[in-house]
Amino acid sequence: MKKEPIWTKSFISLFSTNFSVFVVFYGLVSTLPLYAKDVLSRTDEEAGLLMTIFLLSAIIVRPFTGKILDIVGKRKMLWISLLFYLICTILYNFIQPFTGLLVLRFVQGIWFSIATTASGSLAADNVPVKRRGAGLGYYTMSTNLAVVLGPFIALFIMQTYSFDMLFIVMSVLMVIGALTSLSIPAGEISVKNDRKTKLALGDLFEKSAMPVAFLGSLIAFSYASVLSYLSIFAQEKNLLAFASTFFFVFAAVMLLTRPFTGKVFDEKGPQFILIPGMLLFIVGLILLAFMDSAVLFLVAAAFIGLGYGALVPSLQTLAVQSTKHERSGYATATFFTLFDTGLAIGSYVLGLVAIHYGYQNVYLTSAALVFLVFLGYLFIKWKQKGKEAILNS
Repeated sequence: MKKEPIWTKSFISLFSTNFSVFVVFYGLVSTLPLYAKDVLSRTDEEAGLLMTIFLLSAIIVRPFTGKILDIVGKRKMLWISLLFYLICTILYNFIQPFTGLLVLRFVQGIWFSIATTASGSLAADNVPVKRRGAGLGYYTMSTNLAVVLGPFIALFIMQTYSFDMLFIVMSVLMVIGALTSLSIPAGEISVKNDRKTKLALGDLFEKSAMPVAFLGSLIAFSYASVLSYLSIFAQEKNLLAFASTFFFVFAAVMLLTRPFTGKVFDEKGPQFILIPGMLLFIVGLILLAFMDSAVLFLVAAAFIGLGYGALVPSLQTLAVQSTKHERSGYATATFFTLFDTGLAIGSYVLGLVAIHYGYQNVYLTSAALVFLVFLGYLFIKWKQKGKEAILNS
């Protein structure tokens, strides 16, 4: 039996657009803390606030995004959000006061939230149902590529040229991404469009996706240590020159293993990806905490890439699979609401850990949290097996 294709015209367009959005996101996340410290003379805590304020607005808006997509339409809302996300990216060239930068980050977070939810929901609608694990895994590769190319491009431009040049390049990349979205065909996207404007609790959160989304938020909390503070920690260890290489290794292992993990997820089940993924993530964070050389720094990147790269697309797929096809937008919004919440809280709390206990303890704390998630997941699976045994006896 011939498999339904994943790489359709609309899927490729969504892949490219999502890639551009996240290149800008990761590029700015990896360099704005340094910009705040070196150019604006701000503290570590204030530098972390640039990430937290961005995610705060994304979190506030995200629960309403599913309903907004239903009323306006997913494709149209994607175009609108990309336009305003692009305008915000351009404005980095003109806004320098720290307060103004915080306002800009807050506003851009709103459009980031809507753009990523719309794009992710459209991707879920377009991949074959029986190949959803592989399809959404491939789609997540656009984010994985951005994980390496965003920081790689941004750190290179920052170190070689200037922050002004960085903001110009990010704006150009976003123009390309916005133009790519225009080629998403209307005819291939046919999902029930509920245009009722009345807002119910079910329009804010998809109840069936909440347990998986909560797990995702805990993983995101730990990942905030890498996303928000890696460049500062690397600078402290005199390894800032290898920070871009870290992200290269991080993404390379995710890309190399993605076809394999997606196939295992679809054929054997999520536990065969989630359990090894959590263990690899824990090992990577511990190695990062104790890294004292470029080699150990990059080995940690490989383990974190393997673990995190296995966990996030698998959890996102489980969230979408937990509900009906026409509720994919709500499930996607719920997953990313809790995921962004984890990132935001993690950025702030781990920033306090860094100030009072040092960056090594930031990564040890993150590893400990993932270990608790691992134990919790094993306990849930053990209880499920017990219930199944009773029912089958």
